[in-house]
Amino acid sequence: MNLLKGKTVIVTGASRGIGKGIALTLAKNGANIAFTYSKSIEAANDLLKEISNLGVKCKSYQSNAANFEESKTLVENILNDFESFDVLINNAGITKDNLLMRMNEDDFDKVIEVNLKSVFNMVKATQRTFLKNRSGSIINISSIVGVKGNAGQSNYAASKAGIIGFSKSIALELGSRNIRSNVIAPGFIQTEMTDKLNQDVVNQWISIIPLKRGGTPEDVANLCLFLSSDLSTFITGQVINVDGGMLT
Repeated sequence: MNLLKGKTVIVTGASRGIGKGIALTLAKNGANIAFTYSKSIEAANDLLKEISNLGVKCKSYQSNAANFEESKTLVENILNDFESFDVLINNAGITKDNLLMRMNEDDFDKVIEVNLKSVFNMVKATQRTFLKNRSGSIINISSIVGVKGNAGQSNYAASKAGIIGFSKSIALELGSRNIRSNVIAPGFIQTEMTDKLNQDVVNQWISIIPLKRGGTPEDVANLCLFLSSDLSTFITGQVINVDGGMLT
């Protein structure tokens, strides 16, 4: 399929896990990919090579999306390399889990900064191009934890809930210019990170999922593909769970 042929997509935090799955899936569907990574240079180079072999244009950028000036510079560099872009996918995120009584201020601030402030930074930095083009799709990766909360993740839940409110507001602000803003809220997705979990913990998660399995990065990526394509031009301001029915 070439649902995204001729389109350029920005994906933040794409060197591994869900971000990597998104970048690969969109590239396989014809998109040119500009992706960011924070520290994993080797993983980023591997992904760059893999995507380039698909016959699309791809470039990686080491950038901290939580830093406003770096985000502005990043977008300027992408415009120099690709001339324009059509889709922004904000995927960069971290966790610093702990019960509130044990959570320090820095752990709270850092998660808000990386997970939520980065979304503001990147949307702010790309907005001018989207407005100039009078089109665009913004896809922000939240979490079901941002919808329902989770003990031991008050900082993470706050950041992901904030993404939802921010995205809905942007949908209202930019809709008249044909710019869409939607949220994807993944549930339990099996990645390199979850592979390190104790099997009993994994089984506990799976037991509360109606489909009785964890999701894959491709499950999230396929929804990104839909929301990036012209198949979804009348969809904005929505929060779509990819959770196997966990919140049903």
